[in-house]
Amino acid sequence: MIACSDRSEMNQENTEVTAEYILQNPVEYPAISYSGYREISRDSANVPSIPELKEDMKILSAMGIKIVRTYNVYLEAVPRLLQAIREMKEKDPDFEMYVMMGAWIDAKNAWTDEPERIRDVDSPRNAREIDRAVALVQEYPDIVKILAVGNEAMVHWQTEYYVEPGIILRWVNHLQDLKQSGELPESLWITSSDNFASWGGGSESYHKEDLNKLIKAVDYISMHTYPMHDTHYNPDFWGVRADETDLSGMEKIEAAMQRSLDYATSQYQSVVDYMKSQGVDKQVHIGETGWATVSNGHYGDEGSKATDEFKSARYHNMIREWSEENDVSVFYFEAFDEKWKDAQNQLGSENHFGLINLQSQAKYVLWDEVDAGVFDGLTRDGMPITKTYDGNVDSLMQTVKVPPTNKEIQSRLNKEAQ
Repeated sequence: MIACSDRSEMNQENTEVTAEYILQNPVEYPAISYSGYREISRDSANVPSIPELKEDMKILSAMGIKIVRTYNVYLEAVPRLLQAIREMKEKDPDFEMYVMMGAWIDAKNAWTDEPERIRDVDSPRNAREIDRAVALVQEYPDIVKILAVGNEAMVHWQTEYYVEPGIILRWVNHLQDLKQSGELPESLWITSSDNFASWGGGSESYHKEDLNKLIKAVDYISMHTYPMHDTHYNPDFWGVRADETDLSGMEKIEAAMQRSLDYATSQYQSVVDYMKSQGVDKQVHIGETGWATVSNGHYGDEGSKATDEFKSARYHNMIREWSEENDVSVFYFEAFDEKWKDAQNQLGSENHFGLINLQSQAKYVLWDEVDAGVFDGLTRDGMPITKTYDGNVDSLMQTVKVPPTNKEIQSRLNKEAQ
């Protein structure tokens, strides 16, 4: 690992910071998933402006973030983000921010009125998406260090748009060919970012020859793990055990959070194990994991009681500590709350994964940073970064619920199955 002063010397000498180096050094290069949308839709009128994107990058940089993950290039937010970062670098040569850029991939007939999604055929838009991603890498080779083909595009529960691994494989091979021909930087790393099961860590239904070829074709594997979601869908790890009933409420929560970390890292290991079963030994990193703070659905007070700022902070800190101890990069999901993801239900969990909310309030996980003055002089949408709950821990803790018992969880699942 290179110390900060040594890294500055590297930059002054114009030595390239590569994807390989970034991903192997999560202490020096903390990563986060980012989208800067503030409004309830992503239409052209609501694309973040260059000044707004610069605001966000200053906030993330103050937090120590050095690489952000994005998801598509068919909208204008990412081209604007790259321009914003370049302008910031030109103004301050010491400013450092890199991008893991996503190219969105759909099956044919996805997001249409057609009754059938054709999983082994590209959407016509895919080629345009890849072409634009290539052009952006060529324009910003000093900023874009990783190109990810698809986001959760191979996992079967994405019924609207998922594709067979052969679609992702074809585009990964195309991009690797462009690297070989010199049209893309040799140091650019190509991957796909997908659920752990899609990378072979789950059901054997995913264990297909094209997946095995894809594992060999990518430069590294970017896998997702979400224990928070599975507090509802696969809650065996979450419920209070029979031998824990005499523990205090906080001890029960801590036990559940420790099992959540074990759950996430076991999914990570399942991908590593499957990769090695194919005779491959390359880096595996976490392209997404996170914990929402609000839910009026499966994860809230009427469900698994998983979502609040205390548990979210606990998971964030545990997975970051694991990341640093194991030299595994974690693109934590996500930087800021967004309200377009579940536009019809503003209390839906998808709108509340951010570390900072839409009122420019740092959630509990960042209260210490606010106290330390990390955000002094910085604003988002004209508002300084303050604390949720006015920084009152007692008010926050009133929202924190103990997980249900295993028996209660099973009773609820039985009712849902009826």
